[in-house]
Amino acid sequence: MGSSTLALTCGLLYMLGGRALSLCSLTDYTLYVEKPGCDYCVAINTTICMGFCYSWDTNMVGLVGKRLLLQRGCTYRSIEYQTITLPGCQRHANPLFSYPVAQDCYCSTCDTGSHECTHKGAGDSSVQCAKPLLHIYPYPGQSNHV
Repeated sequence: MGSSTLALTCGLLYMLGGRALSLCSLTDYTLYVEKPGCDYCVAINTTICMGFCYSWDTNMVGLVGKRLLLQRGCTYRSIEYQTITLPGCQRHANPLFSYPVAQDCYCSTCDTGSHECTHKGAGDSSVQCAKPLLHIYPYPGQSNHV
């Protein structure tokens, strides 16, 4: 009975520790979209993956050092694209804009062939748009009604 209790305790600690070390989750994010030929800058609310993933870097060089290297980032497990029609576009301008909506996130190595694997700092939100700002789309799952 003592060994089964120990195994259960170790299993619970492993599950809790994994969650504590990897804080990768869906986060609300606002995209600011401007297109040539359209009158407005549109703020679109979507979800992205963001957070901390456990990584381990070594100061050893050579083949041994590469084997001990573990670098993971918070990335998409599943994603879907939504398309909207931007308001105020002239006839010659294509008013359609597609954007990603993250559905699920996990910690993994970054695939540079399909993802942008860089950290971008928060910019000055007052200079997001050169055109008048128009908020037209709520976060996924929210209603337009008050």
